[in-house]
Amino acid sequence: MVTIVGAGLAGCEAAWAAARRGIRVRLFEQKPIKYSPAHKKETFAELVCSNSFKAARVNSAAGLLKEEMRRLGSLTLECAAECAVDAGGALAVDRDLFTAAVTERIMSEPLIEVIHEEITQIPDTGESVIIATGPLTEGKLAESIEALTGGMLHFHDAAAPIVTAESIDMEKAFFASRYGRGENAEGDYINCPFNKEEYERFHHELVNAQSVELHEFEKSSRDQFKVYEGCMPIEVLAKRGADAVRYGAMKPVGLTDPRTGHRPWAAVQLRKENSAGTLYNIVGFQTNLKFGEQKRVFSMIPGLENAEFVRYGVMHRNSFIDSPKLLNADLSVRSRKDLFFAGQITGVEGYMESAASGILAGINAVSEKRLILPADTMLGALLGYISDKSVTDLQPMGANMGILPPLTETIRGKQDRDLAEKR
Repeated sequence: MVTIVGAGLAGCEAAWAAARRGIRVRLFEQKPIKYSPAHKKETFAELVCSNSFKAARVNSAAGLLKEEMRRLGSLTLECAAECAVDAGGALAVDRDLFTAAVTERIMSEPLIEVIHEEITQIPDTGESVIIATGPLTEGKLAESIEALTGGMLHFHDAAAPIVTAESIDMEKAFFASRYGRGENAEGDYINCPFNKEEYERFHHELVNAQSVELHEFEKSSRDQFKVYEGCMPIEVLAKRGADAVRYGAMKPVGLTDPRTGHRPWAAVQLRKENSAGTLYNIVGFQTNLKFGEQKRVFSMIPGLENAEFVRYGVMHRNSFIDSPKLLNADLSVRSRKDLFFAGQITGVEGYMESAASGILAGINAVSEKRLILPADTMLGALLGYISDKSVTDLQPMGANMGILPPLTETIRGKQDRDLAEKR
């Protein structure tokens, strides 16, 4: 028997991995008895930020991680394939269909007993326990974890707005994928192009817009105001310089405006949020602006002047443990080998990274011989990083080629190096 706390991506993968190996699982989930500040649905593996699982191609860091997960028997990738929406070279899903699919699989597995109950302290069952409660762990359970770990680290995360497809002015916007990538001939993204003057006006309003004040509990942290670079609020990035977002979320490379025949000065991309194509997510526009300011400023985007916002962007504080001081590379706690942590609470960043860590925690929690993946695998490198005792200032880390060990041979060209690294 293994006890798992939390039915997010990591917890569900851990439960699935254990059950696939013939071990009974007790999976505790506090919803619907209690919800975190970011969760709204009763279902498992709820996606609270983007609906994208990043690049699918295997010569990318995100794609390599997915291939490793497939070989380990990933539940979430199986469900994602069934719920995918067009997203160019990325794997994106209809979030409602995805969370329903994962929940159905977990609830239908005879070896998994789901218990809807709030856990207020780390269980001590005498058998393996996995804590996969995510970065919004709070209350007495958080206090119990802090007592074990000596405190939690914090950073701020943000989500992007969603608009209705019918409210986008397609006289100004156009369908395309960068460099023609994607499943559809017309392109998987809606693109809103800017000329130089439009961009400069938008940038001025963006950097001067009003943000939501942080709560007092967020200001009191010793790690206050850290922001994960991968979810940098668009207004924070814009303040780094006039062209900062033109090299980020608003980069126009690989796009041609069919009205002019030229590359736009800048461009905002929108990605399908659901399989019906009725909702679109503003890609890279994570934000902490006040809702009224989001409506005012983002309506300056060409094509979104009359956009109907069904969800505004939000920002929240995430917490994670100081894994380099606490965890082994198999995700067990050094001082208590029957206790494992998985998911974003360990300091891995991203949906698939969290899910992948859950797979490994589930395998190791029920195996006599612990599985530690080699450093030249993406998951092995990622878990090696968060468990590296020499890391003194852990920052949330997602899959990237930089954490893989150096090649033993010199290869010119980034794409060729990436292909060599994934081999």
